[in-house]
Amino acid sequence: MHNQPTPDNATLTQAGRAVWSSGDFNVIARQTMNVAENLIRTADPRPGVNVLDIACGSGNVALIAARRYCAVTGIDIADNLIAAARRRAEAEGSEIDFRTGDAQDLPFDDGAFDLVTSAFGIMFAPDQHRAAAEALRVTRPGGRLVLANWMPEAFGRDFFGAHARHAPPPEGVPSPLTWGSEAGVNALLGDGVRDIECRGGTGYGFFRSVDHAVEVFSAYFGPTIRALQVVGPEGADALHADLAQVIATHNLADDGTVRMQTDYLLTIATRA
Repeated sequence: MHNQPTPDNATLTQAGRAVWSSGDFNVIARQTMNVAENLIRTADPRPGVNVLDIACGSGNVALIAARRYCAVTGIDIADNLIAAARRRAEAEGSEIDFRTGDAQDLPFDDGAFDLVTSAFGIMFAPDQHRAAAEALRVTRPGGRLVLANWMPEAFGRDFFGAHARHAPPPEGVPSPLTWGSEAGVNALLGDGVRDIECRGGTGYGFFRSVDHAVEVFSAYFGPTIRALQVVGPEGADALHADLAQVIATHNLADDGTVRMQTDYLLTIATRA
């Protein structure tokens, strides 16, 4: 049996755009606002600081930074998420430069930003080293990168592992969870930073029930939608059952609702 060739990066990037454009990730992102708040509280940017949020989704981190009167730019691969981010910013009265673009090819000058952030975003770029190099390039020397990423243990392992069991990723493609390990993020940022700190963070997702959580991910979360397309109707029940088990495992509520603990890695690094 011959191994299938690994798709080229352009193909993987286009596939990623399709995944994150499907459903409505903003519905999922509402459950990670607490992570975005912790990220900005940790970064603690002052008014006027130039902030770039990479793979900004529907704008969680960018919106919180803008409330501090930072000069904020957000970039994401999915047009519909940028449109949602712009609507949210307009509703808040915040001026944020949201634009469609690729984390692997940022359309900004070297050293353009004082603070570069990403919450569960840059980790999904298929060429991890290129995405890391771009994030470093646009951060000014002495500026900081503050990143929140799912870890290869706890919730990240269980949740994305359930998807991978039913809809395996292309062979040879590195796991996004590499960004969520201290060794992985150190290897990716390497000599581009002069110091780096990794600390654990905890978020929570709230749903009416385990079944409700499965329904929400199935309807709105791109990777779940893709996995359901891969397995087809005959495999949907098994995927749903696996997801329900993961959600139940990380559920701290005892009243039939869901308060799902979602541990992640927070990385704070200073650009060399």
